[in-house]
Amino acid sequence: MAMIQPFHGLRPAEAYAASIAALPYDVYNRAEAKKIVADNPMSFLKIDRAETQFPDTTDLYAPEVYARARDTLQEMIGDGAFIREDSACFYLYALTMNGRTQNGIVGCASIDDYLNNVIRKHENTREEKELDRIRHVDVTSAQTGPIFLAYRPEKQLSEIIRTIRESAPLYDFVSEDGVRHQLWKIDQPDRIETIRKIFSGIEHIYIADGHHRAASAVKVGLKRRAEHPGYDSTEEFNYFLSVLFPADELCIYDYNRVVDGLNGYTFDTLLEKLKDTFLIEKTGTFRRPLCKGELALYGNNSWYSLKIHSRIFTGDPVADLDVSVLQDHVLAPLLGIRDPKTDDRIHFVGGIRGTDELVRLADTPDRIAFAMYPTSMDELLSVADAGRLMPPKSTWFEPKLRSGLLIHEIER
Repeated sequence: MAMIQPFHGLRPAEAYAASIAALPYDVYNRAEAKKIVADNPMSFLKIDRAETQFPDTTDLYAPEVYARARDTLQEMIGDGAFIREDSACFYLYALTMNGRTQNGIVGCASIDDYLNNVIRKHENTREEKELDRIRHVDVTSAQTGPIFLAYRPEKQLSEIIRTIRESAPLYDFVSEDGVRHQLWKIDQPDRIETIRKIFSGIEHIYIADGHHRAASAVKVGLKRRAEHPGYDSTEEFNYFLSVLFPADELCIYDYNRVVDGLNGYTFDTLLEKLKDTFLIEKTGTFRRPLCKGELALYGNNSWYSLKIHSRIFTGDPVADLDVSVLQDHVLAPLLGIRDPKTDDRIHFVGGIRGTDELVRLADTPDRIAFAMYPTSMDELLSVADAGRLMPPKSTWFEPKLRSGLLIHEIER
């Protein structure tokens, strides 16, 4: 059963919340992050991406970069930009995008639940991507970016959330991308205990987004345990910052693919080979895939609809994913992309960027693009429940959680 704990939140003073809140650190490249910090000196990216405060020649992973992140956070606390709660709280974090709202309980999940698979995963992590956040969390002694978790809807918790939303929030602002962010503090002892008990009755929760951040937080927690052999599991380093949403409120966008080169095929001969897997119709202009089992292909200056033949589906929760069919029947055997995690011939494009971006990237004779139908939450939960993993870049969640709105200090 899930152990979700309240915590002494470190959060922006209300006047600074909108300026401090930032998209996750890995959304930007170095130049983009540096420009944002230059344009908005309060942006939390100056802590999450502290290399923005150094010359471009500075190693991204130099010890002084992480020390600067720690020092900047402490300076902002000292200046009153951040305040620390006097008591342990939960929070409600609501994000509204395109008229749709998702409501998440902010608390701290147990690293033991991660290790014993109460918290289920659907994606592999890569050690080199973990190392940066391990250093960042360890040096700052703070988890600055929450893990995006999901749970199957729970009626009592939904009612609590509805009641909380009737009160005035701590923060209520619209970010530059049009997403509305609202945050409420939950500090009533009886309500805190009720929320904790509800989660203790939920058998499994699921990582929706943030597998690398979660793995990094857990590894830092294990490191601190080794450094504190008398630990009793109540210490803050035994938990990691999370936002938990009911699965039925979440929206997964398509995660599309652009491929360099046709591996010796011409476009026409490749199209002929694709008929083994798909029913193909030339549409000319883009037609969004309407359901699971349909993809769209852009190549040779035109769009095509690709519908997966029913015989391809096996009943396996991973093999039957549209992204798996594309990988197993097209990308690997035909185009030679056997490891999409490392092959530099494949590029992943989040659906939020639109089909015009796919055309722009693939509008050359030696490139093609595949527009996917989004993976569903039911598919994600089924894969995780089976103890299996999806191909990389199978899901793109929107809206993105903001970093800097709540920070969990693992030691003070």
